[in-house]
Order: sequence, then structure tokens, then C-alpha cells
Amino acid sequence: MAKRTPDHLKVIRGTARPDRMNPDAPAANLGTAEPPAWLSERATEIFAQLSATLHGMGIASPDDQMALAMLASRIEEIEICTAVIEDAGRTYCTTATSGDKLVRARPEVAMRSEAMRHAQSLLAEFGLTPAARSKVSAGLPAIANPFAALDALR
Repeated sequence: MAKRTPDHLKVIRGTARPDRMNPDAPAANLGTAEPPAWLSERATEIFAQLSATLHGMGIASPDDQMALAMLASRIEEIEICTAVIEDAGRTYCTTATSGDKLVRARPEVAMRSEAMRHAQSLLAEFGLTPAARSKVSAGLPAIANPFAALDALR
């Protein structure tokens, strides 16, 4: 079963239908999220970059703090694993109990791969991948009708 598309994305995509909308769905608060205290210094920097990007796209919300923190933490994990792999290589040699030499994959390779999969999923949730971005179009802010005051006089 596919993930449920949030109502605001249906409106932006132009696929909204009254029978498929949830009128009682909570609206996200506007503004940017603050990084939680448990994030490392580097993850906090990544969190700030992500928050600024989402703010620039007009979809930032303080309600997304935990999901952004997970994303920032996963991106930091990718950086750490990548540094280990670049420094020590993708494999290491060991000796089996029989005395044979074995070449094994470094654990950081699998750890990085899993972190990349999770980060990609979170990036898509926020519309931060080219494919996810192509599915939505940010509307321009509404321009106040200069004649609205005249309508009230009728």
C-alpha cells in the first residue's frame, strides 16, 4: 500500500478532490525549527542548512523538528562513514582460523549504504530531491486584492 499523500500536496499538485481530503487534518505551524540539544555540532550545522532550504521553498515548519533532526543525523553519519572508507578503504584483510587470508567488506560500507537509503527517504519526504520536487509546485503568495475594500461597501 502506498503512503498517504498529505492534503496540502494534493492541493499543490492539483489532484485534490473533496472525497479524498481530510478536512480535520491538522495544519503545520509556520516558521523554522530549532535543532534539538542532542544533535552534534556538525549535525546542527546540517540541520540549519536544511531549515534554511525549506524556509526558502516556503515549506518550513517548527513541527518538523524531529524529522529534520533525524535527517541531519543521518547525513552526518554518511559523512563519518565516508571519511573512514576514504581513509581505510572499502575492505580489510583478516586471517581465517584455517590460516587463509580473507578480504572482507569494511562495516562502514554497509552502515553508509543504510544511512544513505534512510536519508534519501527523508529528503523525499521534505521534497528535497529532484524527483520529489518535480511532483509539486510551490504556489506564489497570495496578492491582496486592492479592490477588496470596495466589495465590503456594497
